[in-house]
Amino acid sequence: MNRELQLKVTNDYIFKKIFAKKGNESILKDLLNSILQIKIKSIEVISDANLERQLESNKLGILDLKAKLDEETIVNIEIQIINRYNMIERTLFYWSGLYYNVLQKGADYKEIKKVIAINILDYNEFEEGPYHEIARLRREYLYKILTDKIEIHFIQIPKFKKQRKDMKTKLDMWMDFISQIDEKEVKNAMSKNKEIKKAQEEYEYLTGDEEERRIAFLREKAIRDENSIFDAGKDIGKKEGIEIGKEQTQKEIVKTMTKEKMPIETIMKVTKLSREEIEKIQKNVI
Repeated sequence: MNRELQLKVTNDYIFKKIFAKKGNESILKDLLNSILQIKIKSIEVISDANLERQLESNKLGILDLKAKLDEETIVNIEIQIINRYNMIERTLFYWSGLYYNVLQKGADYKEIKKVIAINILDYNEFEEGPYHEIARLRREYLYKILTDKIEIHFIQIPKFKKQRKDMKTKLDMWMDFISQIDEKEVKNAMSKNKEIKKAQEEYEYLTGDEEERRIAFLREKAIRDENSIFDAGKDIGKKEGIEIGKEQTQKEIVKTMTKEKMPIETIMKVTKLSREEIEKIQKNVI
């Protein structure tokens, strides 16, 4: 198969089908072990019902993966291949929603579970630094950690491609699989890690199955269409292109928050749009 036409692991539908599939918990556990550097005893994927139907009806929705670790930590993994120039704000918004929702009604605030956001990006969010960075909430005084309940990871694939020479940690091997940039290195990773071998076999099955390919290509087409907005913007200047991208992102946030039945006042605060602008967008939300 032509590798240029082959669906990638960074297609978020393919990624989720590999790592969120029932029976593949050991694959997800090994990947998270390599990222978080913690010992995970148990893992439970928080599944979405009717994934394919949701995908076809809302192609640009958030297709992330949520899991509960050892009954006390919530992890959210998102694949992002387009730089929308708002990843920090976007991450904080979805992280805060998870953090709020994990507190049972009437429970003490101290019982809130730790929430970890993991962003796997096909672009560089930061110019400097390593390909895998961790952000935490710290005090100004001696940069002491304020709380361990917020943790955000940024894994930047272009940086990995440049920094990967002679690196062979467990995460490096997983990134060889996720990026699929070197077939020889993927085979090497498979020979050293049985979970990567299992993930590769799952990937080859998915990209060879006609129905799975059809759904994954729907997702990829939607992402390409969205990316064309930014390309069009570049033709009229970088600054204007960024503004067009921001406008489209605001619309998607309005649609998502509307479907979650959030008050219009909250949507106004998050998007900085007027009530009239939001109501106009909401008319097109099914």
